[in-house]
Amino acid sequence: MKTVTDLPHRVEVVEHLWIPMSDGIRLAARLWRPKGAEGEPVPAILEYIPYRKRDSTRARDDVMHHYFAGHGYACLRVDLRGSGDSEGVLEDEYLQQELDDGVEVIRWLAGQPWCSGEVGMIGISWGGFNGLQIAAMRPPRLKAVVSVCSTDDRYADDVHHMGGCLLGDNLSWASTMFAYNSLPPDPELVGERWREMWFERLQGSGLWLEKWLRHQRRDDYWRHGSICEDFSAVQCPVMAVSGWADGYSNAVFRLLANLRVPRLGLIGPWSHKYPHQGVPGPAIGFLQECLRWWDHWLKGRETGIMDEPMLRAWMQDSVPPTTYYHERPGRWVGEPSWPSPDGEQRALTLAWPGTLEPESTSVPEREMTVQSPLSVGLFAGKWCSYAATPDLPHDQREEDGGALVFTSAPLQAPLEILGAAVLELRLRVDRPVAMVAVRLSDVAPDDKATRITYGLLNLTHRDGSGEPKPMEPGRQYSVRVKFNDVAQAFPEGHRLRLSVSTSYWPLAWPAPTPARLTVTMGASRLLLPVRPRRDEADARIGFAPPEGAPLSTEIRQLTPQHHNWRVIRDLAEDVSTLEVINDHGTVLLESLGMEMQRKALEWYSYRADDFNSVRGETLWERGFRRGDWRVRTVTRTVLTSTPEQFRIHAQLDAYEGERRVFSRNWDVSIPRDLV
Repeated sequence: MKTVTDLPHRVEVVEHLWIPMSDGIRLAARLWRPKGAEGEPVPAILEYIPYRKRDSTRARDDVMHHYFAGHGYACLRVDLRGSGDSEGVLEDEYLQQELDDGVEVIRWLAGQPWCSGEVGMIGISWGGFNGLQIAAMRPPRLKAVVSVCSTDDRYADDVHHMGGCLLGDNLSWASTMFAYNSLPPDPELVGERWREMWFERLQGSGLWLEKWLRHQRRDDYWRHGSICEDFSAVQCPVMAVSGWADGYSNAVFRLLANLRVPRLGLIGPWSHKYPHQGVPGPAIGFLQECLRWWDHWLKGRETGIMDEPMLRAWMQDSVPPTTYYHERPGRWVGEPSWPSPDGEQRALTLAWPGTLEPESTSVPEREMTVQSPLSVGLFAGKWCSYAATPDLPHDQREEDGGALVFTSAPLQAPLEILGAAVLELRLRVDRPVAMVAVRLSDVAPDDKATRITYGLLNLTHRDGSGEPKPMEPGRQYSVRVKFNDVAQAFPEGHRLRLSVSTSYWPLAWPAPTPARLTVTMGASRLLLPVRPRRDEADARIGFAPPEGAPLSTEIRQLTPQHHNWRVIRDLAEDVSTLEVINDHGTVLLESLGMEMQRKALEWYSYRADDFNSVRGETLWERGFRRGDWRVRTVTRTVLTSTPEQFRIHAQLDAYEGERRVFSRNWDVSIPRDLV
């Protein structure tokens, strides 16, 4: 990324300011604005998240918000109530209090003498979520939103559940926030109250994993904050952005299809990162694209942004399987609207003894069965690649031994798909609660299999997640399993492979007991969203190289980083473990004189084929040091299950210097609800 120092406007930075809420709580903010804005007011851009503006997101904030400010915008980065340096306690994600506070912040922003009264919101992940959620509340001064890596549906398509299955990332994400919520504010900003504020958080934030596991079906808890409940509530323009290695790419397609406001979609090859920092590459000049968007909607300038295709997506070329890509080869393609006006649905029938046949082929009905081992999923990677660590799916041949596998003949011509494939299955199971995991892979002539997309379905949710119903063992059902949306090119000579399994651990928590799935060949088919090539139109789509503003502080790595994924098979004990190491080491923020340490460890294990042995464990350590001020927190969470219940054991310990000043344990049992 090119660092730009010669910006059109000189920028002044307010390191810390307080924004008063109507109930007396103050939110902490950092502000960038063009010099002279008091005399010539400018539009404002808000980012509103819980990840510590002072230190954790400082570098990312500098790159983006200083850049926008240098182009004539006032940029405000606000810590949510109870996070970072803000007062109060953060008790859960996307509570109504959070959204109400956001509306108050927008009102405050619009009323400042340096603000023109026009406000936009930008955010990735949490900030992308609440940008959509606050837009649905229609604050009058909010004029446009850029929502990156977010969702319109908190139950069906978030970190917690997929197809009614409980995701392993539910534990991982709960552990991330368990650690964040345990951290104190910075005494340099909040003064002597820092310890009092810290203990309010330690005592009051709670164990979010417990809250989430008490809502295993789509109820009012998840409907809150899901704008898909009423897309018409959003009345301002939306740019929706994601990446194919991210967990939230599906939402872009739903937002384009269902919103009725000016909207654009952008999907690259990236993980859970802003596209100007996108990995896998190529990263793009995303901040320049945002400026075109802001200039159009907040300044009334004609920038050409709304002349772009409604959807711009990276069509990925075929690549060998590996867990990390520096870049994904491909090209940009565009669609004038979504759903695509000229997409084609192509059907392939599942056939004996494991082929995919053109729909025109006569395929007799025969049955095949599978009862997958718990090992299927150890090479699946992560539901969402958060930081482009080696967490992408490996060669699918490692997984296919425990699955039903259907492979096409070599392609006689190149094939490209854009959108969501769907698997229509006629099936029976021998248990009342069972799941199905489906994978679509690109098989090269050397037989290496790269997973392209996948889908999950808890079969008790076959008719919806609001009122799941047990399966009747032995009864035949017809179900549809949606794959994640994708853009993928398959070369001539390659083969398509469909894999069907009854477990996918640890990406998804297994069913209560092993289940045998019986699939009817000839009556089951794979539907592909085929896209015709439009090379002339697509060739006009392109982006400038990424740019950003300089950092406000030098960041020195004091101890090494360590990121690793290990699959450990202990054959003596018949125990298999996926170990995830995400150690950022200790860094020094020079201008703050602040040392910051962050380390997360995760273990997902099982013994033999014992579904009662499945265990997820996380351990987080966070710490800060400046002079004599030293604080550290350690959070540990263990999740296990029986056929009847989930069991959580969690610990939180906080240290000031070498002295432990707070400790709390949780030991909770929660009934399983057809999961």
